[in-house]
Amino acid sequence: MNKFLICIFLLTNFFVSKAQLNRYLITFKNKNNSVYSLSNAIEFLSQRAIDKRLRYNINIDSTDLPINNNYVEAVRTSGTVTILNQSKWMNQISIETRDAAALTAISNLPFVENTRAIASRNSTNVLSKFADDTLTALPLSNSIYKTEQENVYQYGASNAQIKIHQGDFLHNHGFNGKGMQMAIIDAGFYRYNTLPTFDSLNRNGQILGTWDFVSNQQSVSEDDAHGMHCLSAIGANLPGVFMGTAPKTSFYLFRTEDVRSEYPIEEHNFCVAAEKADSLGVDVCSVSLGYNTFSDTQFNYTYADMNGNTTISAKATNIAARKGLLMVIAAGNEGNNSWRYIITPADADSCLAVGAVDSLGVVANFSSYGPNSNGQIKPDVAAIGRNAIVANNNTGMPNFGSGTSYACPNMAGISTCLWQAFPEASNMKIRSVLKQSASNFYNPDNRIGFGIPNAKKAFVLLQKNYATYNARFFQCTSILNLSIKTDTSMYISVERKFPNQTVYSEIATLHSDSQYGIHDFEYIDNLDQTNYGTVQYRYKMSIGTDTTFYLDSSTVNYLNPCIFIPPSANTLLISPNPVSNELYIKMDRIVNTKVDVIIHNISGQKILATTYEQAIGTGTKSINFRNFARGIYFVTVYLNDKKEVVQRIIKQ
Repeated sequence: MNKFLICIFLLTNFFVSKAQLNRYLITFKNKNNSVYSLSNAIEFLSQRAIDKRLRYNINIDSTDLPINNNYVEAVRTSGTVTILNQSKWMNQISIETRDAAALTAISNLPFVENTRAIASRNSTNVLSKFADDTLTALPLSNSIYKTEQENVYQYGASNAQIKIHQGDFLHNHGFNGKGMQMAIIDAGFYRYNTLPTFDSLNRNGQILGTWDFVSNQQSVSEDDAHGMHCLSAIGANLPGVFMGTAPKTSFYLFRTEDVRSEYPIEEHNFCVAAEKADSLGVDVCSVSLGYNTFSDTQFNYTYADMNGNTTISAKATNIAARKGLLMVIAAGNEGNNSWRYIITPADADSCLAVGAVDSLGVVANFSSYGPNSNGQIKPDVAAIGRNAIVANNNTGMPNFGSGTSYACPNMAGISTCLWQAFPEASNMKIRSVLKQSASNFYNPDNRIGFGIPNAKKAFVLLQKNYATYNARFFQCTSILNLSIKTDTSMYISVERKFPNQTVYSEIATLHSDSQYGIHDFEYIDNLDQTNYGTVQYRYKMSIGTDTTFYLDSSTVNYLNPCIFIPPSANTLLISPNPVSNELYIKMDRIVNTKVDVIIHNISGQKILATTYEQAIGTGTKSINFRNFARGIYFVTVYLNDKKEVVQRIIKQ
């Protein structure tokens, strides 16, 4: 039964009479004679989706092509047939019909691979899979509302479920989901457009679109409240009362689940919704759905089917991941039941399956056990799902709710904020680093997998992963170049150690006054009067008062001693010419000298101007030419305000 993954709502004796099966999946053999072309993907993928494929080097392939419409029309006109949904990934459509002759005709179409029944007629049973008593009122006077004031957000009741992951670290540095897109795939989003919990989302245009794949209509606000609860865990914005884990994210709300019954057609709906999210260029999917048993037992899965790539929804999840979507999925609430294990699509080998813990990090007894039947560690990670904070159906104010359904969106929001900081990382890289940052990484188990992710640690791991360093020796100077993501709160200390020293000494601090992004730094260390042959450097990063960590280290070797011998004459050398990356201005000075360097392009436009002091002795100034366009430049050097030389330089 779909576990809409709330542990307390377990429905006993859930019974749906075996009505005549009247909904079917029609699978086609091919996409021959398609009017679409892979070379013109804008006809079936949004520009955002295409840009995403280019960014992560993901091929556009035949699975992206829409189904041949002639095939669809042939099915439609075979008799009394209603087309429900179309899956281009699976090359299949869902239909509704009671016309036996039409089914025979469809089966005989030369391009039809197979047909199979997947659901009965729409149920009239209004018994919901989700009981209202799964939510518990939270008293306004409860101490859980207390929150530290130094944070950008006042979290109120949701303080614990954000801070258990150090999500406040991401928020405090500006990573709140802004610019990211998420699809929530669920059973309905009751009153999301009127509850005060979502005022900011609605007012700021953060709800990008909705679609009901069950009823094939746009509106999703009159259906089940489960998806609204999940949305609130991510997008709530009631300062001091209730905040989501990624309140600035933009959302698509997709209904795929019919709460009145359980049939595999809902997995097909899920697949179509994931395809829609991919074609729109969505980044993350939050999926608090799961399947193992159905209203008609002939469709039931076994634990052996939970192998990561067999069920309809697991296959769709893995394809979505290959397309670049981060699929965050609830593990299931079977821990106390005879089934016990995770349910699909949490078994999918490429998803981030989320188990449930409480605010103290203790595993919830209802949270499904791993591994999947293929032996893969599941769940992957855990978040608060016992007494999680979600919106009340009527007021939008915070209530307690329990289930891996709510652990999932909590984790999806944290994942989204982290990915906002590192868009160069792939979906699978974000998934990997979240596991690597988690509390149980070195000893994963079958209850919380790799454990509770730590957003600050994950951020540090990604900082180290994407920083680059270069150190070289040039005429008695070490030239250190770093490229790393920083903002105004982040500082890099350069530390040095000679062979005769036992500890490093700080010799410089590098800092950018620009907003967060990749910044290039250079430090030139004068090694005059040294004779050690080897110098070791390391780089320490400080992020405000939050954390300090070492990025990496460098070693510079030189053969000849750099003992200072005062020059007997003034010299000036500009090299190399042509230049590719760095231009060096080396001088010998017998007196302290003010140096001005001005660079013009061939059109006479000033490209760069810099001033520095050259002390007595030998000095080298490095100028970064990497970002200059190819062509001819003129470098003019002034010494003590007197023009000394103009040299023509070629950038190759």
